[in-house]
Amino acid sequence: MTARRLMVLGTGSDVGKSLLVAGLARAYARRGLKVAPFKAQNMSNNAAVTADGGEIGRAQALQARAAGAPLSVDMNPVLLKPETDIDCQVVVRGQVRGRYSASAYQALKPDLRAEVVASLNRLSASHDLVLIEGAGSGAERYLRPQDISNMGLAEAADLPVVLLGDESRGGVTAAAIGHHRLWTETERARVKGVIVTKFRGDPGVFSPAARDIRAETGWPVLGLLRWSEAARALPEEDSLGLGRRKGAGGRLVIAVPELPRIANFDDLDPLAAEPGVDLRWLRPGQPVPGDADAAILLGSKTTRAALDAIRAEGWDIDLQALLRRGGRVIGLCAGYQMLGRVVRDPEGIEGPPGETPGLGLLDIETVITGDKRLARIEATDRISAQPVTGYEIHMGRVAGPATARPWLDLDGTPEGAVSADGRVMGSHVHGLFGADGFRRHWLAGIGADLSPDAMAGDPVERALDRLAEEIEADLDLDELLTLAR
Repeated sequence: MTARRLMVLGTGSDVGKSLLVAGLARAYARRGLKVAPFKAQNMSNNAAVTADGGEIGRAQALQARAAGAPLSVDMNPVLLKPETDIDCQVVVRGQVRGRYSASAYQALKPDLRAEVVASLNRLSASHDLVLIEGAGSGAERYLRPQDISNMGLAEAADLPVVLLGDESRGGVTAAAIGHHRLWTETERARVKGVIVTKFRGDPGVFSPAARDIRAETGWPVLGLLRWSEAARALPEEDSLGLGRRKGAGGRLVIAVPELPRIANFDDLDPLAAEPGVDLRWLRPGQPVPGDADAAILLGSKTTRAALDAIRAEGWDIDLQALLRRGGRVIGLCAGYQMLGRVVRDPEGIEGPPGETPGLGLLDIETVITGDKRLARIEATDRISAQPVTGYEIHMGRVAGPATARPWLDLDGTPEGAVSADGRVMGSHVHGLFGADGFRRHWLAGIGADLSPDAMAGDPVERALDRLAEEIEADLDLDELLTLAR
């Protein structure tokens, strides 16, 4: 082991752990350090494909991008992909281990601890600095005996810890002191200080709180991170953040239903960032608006349940009306499968065995199988002849007459399907809209008013640079590096 290591634990979920690790990764990488992110266990249906054909959480993929590091399954050795409120698919070092109930997974976790520590040690052997992100709250006593991602990992791997609290929610002082009281003496000793995130206003006003935290815990407040505007341009890790996602606003309206167990919704971030595009996320109870020019169905971890939800909301009728008005419908990954005549799951891979009628917008049928397709993709859009890059991460085989009109060309292999009139398109490939040429060709084809200079440069790269600058201004990075060991 050669790397310095620092663990970031939080007083709860969504306090800024992922963003801090991404910003620190970019800041230290700009100083010339070889940095790797690490999260032992992530729960998310947003995943990215690694070069060796595994999958990791999208948050760790973004952190790796910030660090300029190639994706590795070791960066997120355990990925949980929820299928119901009590069941999830468990992915270990990039490959599906099986489907487990919550209680069965708790019993499995002690067996995973050695694999988690081994992944961390492999990263440590090939990097200068490993930034380790915890999961949820770092002091949940009922989870502690089986813990592999918070203090359980810190003790197993002998890690120094900083604790994050979110000032925008209030209660930072109580949260920090509460964590101190819930941790054991040896666990408390690992904590080197507290960082307060999402802070607004005069930092001097927080001084009494910092003194209280120091007096009650012995931990210094290492800094106050201001509310970050740069973060708005970065992908959300969790679907709970979709309510915060806003399109750039514009004349062209693209509707996106929020489906159950929605996956890889950051596919649409490049569209949302386009001036002239109004990307509208539709919550249950909201119809596809009558002024929509297009609708996009994203992937879901539970394809048949998502179809049931579409019908329950009346979105299937809305999509038919959109097409009658001359609009377009796109399906990506499971959204592509939903566009067909039927989705069959004879083995009960995603839920109870059975089949569900599709939306009937493409002449295809899907059979869900246990084999998962994981691959990075370089392809050509057959309509615009523009190159695209992305990845496939799906279960299920698609067949039918519509595949004779493929959307993409994957080095001579056809992929996806297009309706006879060209208004309905589907593909298993994620990341298509990240290709500037393809995205702008597609938008122009449905009437978008695009400024040629509006999207100069990569907005995610700009946001990562800005996030790193904000963190450098608010924290002492030399001190944090000294705390890492």
